[in-house]
Amino acid sequence: MEYSKNIESLSSSMTLAFSTKAKNLIANGVPIVDLTAGEPDFDTPEYIRKAGINAINTGKTRYTASNGTLELRTEICRKLKEFNNLEYNPANIIVSTGAKQSLLNTLMAICNPGDEVLIPSPYWVSYPEMTKIASGKPVIVETNYDNDFKVTPSDLDKYLTSKSKVLILTNPSNPTGAVYSKSDLEALASWAIKNKIFVISDEIYERLNYYSKHTSIASLNEKIKEQTITIGGFSKSYAMTGWRLGYCAANDNITTLMGKIQSHATSCANSVAQYAGYIALKDEENQIDDMVKEFKKRSEIVYNLISNSNLTMVKPQGAFYGFIDVSYIIGKTYNNSIISNASEVASILLDDYEVALLPGIAFGNDKYVRISYATNEDIINEGIKRLIKLTEDVK
Repeated sequence: MEYSKNIESLSSSMTLAFSTKAKNLIANGVPIVDLTAGEPDFDTPEYIRKAGINAINTGKTRYTASNGTLELRTEICRKLKEFNNLEYNPANIIVSTGAKQSLLNTLMAICNPGDEVLIPSPYWVSYPEMTKIASGKPVIVETNYDNDFKVTPSDLDKYLTSKSKVLILTNPSNPTGAVYSKSDLEALASWAIKNKIFVISDEIYERLNYYSKHTSIASLNEKIKEQTITIGGFSKSYAMTGWRLGYCAANDNITTLMGKIQSHATSCANSVAQYAGYIALKDEENQIDDMVKEFKKRSEIVYNLISNSNLTMVKPQGAFYGFIDVSYIIGKTYNNSIISNASEVASILLDDYEVALLPGIAFGNDKYVRISYATNEDIINEGIKRLIKLTEDVK
């Protein structure tokens, strides 16, 4: 019997694998300091939780329209206009089971076999694998530390071919925390328009922006808006990771195709989560601002600790991750063995220092590790302390 060669070629999520191993060790009584979490450590705000309970109690538990309830899509349009400076109508919105499904729906709607998807590195772990599922070819675009790992038109020109179809842009970035300025995006928009490239703009961390006003690339002009699919969601901004609710905004042709895919894949997003998401947008107060202030404070703690060590990192401007260069450790000896890459660094830290973080190879660079500071300050300080201790123990 033969199985799908396409799916067999996919890599499992290394981020989930490391996180699961850490959680298993913790469950077995090992005092692991866990810096792997890709979700806020805050509870879903009470007003949203109450909305979910109310949805259950009032019978909002049946199938909805495949593309989402009209009231939620209408509220998303209001939010896009006010926050993102984007004018859409409900027909341009597809509500999905998390931003992950929105991303996969988009790639499946756009890609034909062999179409090339330009993915700046470091990248979120699932982009290349999603591209393969959609029969596209992931093309990894190297970026520069000196530019905070933000991709530029000159970077993209090195990888542009007649088969280039899509650019995936993450703003703010997982894993680096980098944020694209308006001028950065204007240059990329001009490049995409000139070369007739679709842009998938993953803006799941849009509200977690510490130092500047968020800019959506699709808001720059009508031409780039027509070529852009903007991905958003509730997981990060509203601490609703387990509710699995995301959305995309795009032109009618793309949302029609995505609607076809979704109608056969999941029918619709969770009805209770949709109602809670509607209330999350409609009745929002200052919960996000409070969370952003806390993440900014933690990011500065991480950056200051690393800056006073033999390690380096790009200063995070958003999201809740630090991408740390561990080149100082690589090539040195630990327990009579030479450390070859960041994956070995991550394994040593987990096994011998009882701190869990993620190897950068999962994000396209095996000289780095990714930490999450979506946890309390004591855990952050202890985890970074143990990482720095390894720099002192190698020879």
